[in-house]
Amino acid sequence: MKCSVPKGTRDFLPIEMARRNYIFDTIRGVFRAFAFEPIETPALENLSTLMGKYGEEGDKLLFKVLNSGNFMEGVDFADDYHRVAPRICDRGLRYDLTVPFARFVVQHRDQLTFPFRRYQLQPVWRADRPQKGRYREFYQCDADMIGSPSLLNELELVQMADMVFARLGIRVVMKINNRKVLAGIAELIGAPDKIVDITVAIDKLDKIGHDGVIAELRDRGLTDGQIEALQPVLALNGTATEKLDQLEKTFAAVEVGLKGVAELRELFGYIQSVGTQCQVELDLTLARGLNYYTGAIFEVKALDVQMGSILGGGRYDNLTGIFGMPDVSGVGISFGADRIYDVLTELDKFPANLEQSAQVLFINFGAASLPYILSCAARLRAAGVSTLVYPDNAKMKKQMEFANRSHVPFVVFIGEDEMRDNTLTVKNMAEGTQQTTTLDDLLKTLTV
Repeated sequence: MKCSVPKGTRDFLPIEMARRNYIFDTIRGVFRAFAFEPIETPALENLSTLMGKYGEEGDKLLFKVLNSGNFMEGVDFADDYHRVAPRICDRGLRYDLTVPFARFVVQHRDQLTFPFRRYQLQPVWRADRPQKGRYREFYQCDADMIGSPSLLNELELVQMADMVFARLGIRVVMKINNRKVLAGIAELIGAPDKIVDITVAIDKLDKIGHDGVIAELRDRGLTDGQIEALQPVLALNGTATEKLDQLEKTFAAVEVGLKGVAELRELFGYIQSVGTQCQVELDLTLARGLNYYTGAIFEVKALDVQMGSILGGGRYDNLTGIFGMPDVSGVGISFGADRIYDVLTELDKFPANLEQSAQVLFINFGAASLPYILSCAARLRAAGVSTLVYPDNAKMKKQMEFANRSHVPFVVFIGEDEMRDNTLTVKNMAEGTQQTTTLDDLLKTLTV
């Protein structure tokens, strides 16, 4: 039998987990610095929670889970699909963390203090075609504020993204747009009912190119005149201020478009006042395909690696309304941990010491020295020093080879002389030097 995992999923070796945890810890540290609180939601959600929230294409990518037991008994497949389907399958793996978060907020509203700020680092699943940077099981690292319409929330999300990528050493560009601007464009060209079709098509610009987007817009029912009217707006250039000035004139009689322009002006004003390390630009072709976005939308791409977006997000004004809690505005971002991992790997940006599983390894010379070794190891561990005692009285060569393969920086030898003098002989593996010292002095060296 050949061992394998399903396509689009992966095993992670210890070094890979150390690198992933480096990413998670960096992101989590920034979330905490901005006073976000952690939550978790189940991998499984009711399909009634998930369906219809991600658009037509998103619904197709949901992993649906068959009900347990003899769910086929008594099913009449000649019956209406909508009556049969729940008997067979009424749950699915979560597609993202935002819709489950909206359900969470509604379900636990009496236990939360609004505005509520949460972060969540958990896996999600999509029945997508696996390719570079795209997996069927992957982690998202989300931060959302809900219960406040203030654009200061958007500013903080920009600042958090900027801080995370600066700490990881990745040069990025953050693209920002506003769904109200896109709605204004749809109204301007006489296709207000086609806003979803327009955003879904435009969102594929990087994947299928300009001609592909034009073809898809035609397939979605836009006329050649409407497509032609769309071109000059999306082709606007200049600084964010210059683009917004031109849009304001274009939207003179389009209220929703003007509101989007005003929100973008305010947000870019905040960004300019605080400054960012990363490049931030207004991109009028940015659409974000998810249907629930209603205001500012964000996307981040690495500048030095060919990769899809490594962060996305935006404002959603009434996502909780579908669960019975209307008029609650929220905004959030999601870091794509797996794509960030691939970017850091390609750029060779992971810290060198991540392969280190232990700081200290005690060589095992047999039963006589074990009580002394175990006592020393216990003190090191209590002081926060990662410590390993080789479990077997194996040949010295084998134990030293293990230390080298495990990237242990210090190896400790305890023989009769060390036990008599209450000392340790410590070898610095990187320098190839060794010295006899006391446990107290070793502790001082390792815990400085």
